[in-house]
Amino acid sequence: MLGVTGGIAAYKAAELTRLLVKAGATVDVVLSAGGARFVGAATFQALSGRPVWSDLWDEAAPGGMAHIELSRGADAILVAPATADFLARLAQGRADDLLTTLCLARECPLLVAPAMNRQMWQQAPTRRNMQVLADDGVALLGPASGEQACGEVGPGRMLEAEELFDELAAYLQPKLLAGRRVLLTAGPTIEAIDPVRAITNSSSGKMGYALARACHEAGAAVTLVSGPVSLPVPRGVRRSSVTSALEMRTQVFADLPGQDIFIAVAAVADYRPASLAADKIKKGSAEMTLSLLPNPDILAEVAASPQAPFCVGFAAESRELAQYAEAKRVAKKLPLVVGNLVQDGLGADHNSVILFDARGAHALPTAPKLEVARGIVAHIAKLLGGR
Repeated sequence: MLGVTGGIAAYKAAELTRLLVKAGATVDVVLSAGGARFVGAATFQALSGRPVWSDLWDEAAPGGMAHIELSRGADAILVAPATADFLARLAQGRADDLLTTLCLARECPLLVAPAMNRQMWQQAPTRRNMQVLADDGVALLGPASGEQACGEVGPGRMLEAEELFDELAAYLQPKLLAGRRVLLTAGPTIEAIDPVRAITNSSSGKMGYALARACHEAGAAVTLVSGPVSLPVPRGVRRSSVTSALEMRTQVFADLPGQDIFIAVAAVADYRPASLAADKIKKGSAEMTLSLLPNPDILAEVAASPQAPFCVGFAAESRELAQYAEAKRVAKKLPLVVGNLVQDGLGADHNSVILFDARGAHALPTAPKLEVARGIVAHIAKLLGGR
């Protein structure tokens, strides 16, 4: 159920409705009197394919009791935008229109996406109201900081429709890792040869970042140790940025104490140059030999450490996936290895993986990496439940 109150950000609610419907959700829109002054009911009805509600006394409502029946069966109520006035009325328990009455009579979670001028957001009454709502279990999405319709810049801007869609999807995920602490590595490492050249690989970091997000969605406290990538940090995740394998190892062991789960997704370079040239190596006509040293096996070290966390490895292979992935799991004494063929996912937005554990191999369907990550998290939670 999407509630829309009277703010200029109501136009984003129309796009949010479209995104939710596209994803397969059934969306019932409830317009406040103020919300209807910015975006009309006809727009939301066209986007949702369902009647739009605004009248507390609408006799067409199920059972003639819109304020109770409309929210029955809903997974959540999201109010976006939520104005300062609406938040104040909600904090006071007011029930003087359809939307506030629905929020008071609900049986499902309530989320609000504030949208207002920066000074309104920062004023003491608004802060008090937000604290009351937080204490009442209302989930807060945003606000962001940025340019506002009034021309000022600061906090109070409503999240974009895509951000609200992602936040709502995350909120509704099962909290399979609630109370757990998760440490992940992601991305490539870069092993310098000279000031301008290096050994690296084509890992984009997308799978590791998707897993970090999925673990956070599942209720875990997530620390991400990342090689160089061009990806935003998932909301709620703490990231430490590193470059080389040795730097990654140092950071992992600094963050390791107290972790319940370690997931080694990073494509760590197996070798590094034996020496680093102080200046750029000039091109010549003769052949050049580069001497390499093996990098430490971070996952193997963590798995062998005293009181090791639940360790998950990744095996990206170009052939004979089952043989190599299972051999890696056994050799490093890991409860779980996630295997994939590099041609099926390296650098792409989708992935196809097989999970290898003591009970055998379990294939996950080819899907966007976030969906694959959620499947991996569900399997981790299942294995942890049996330990």
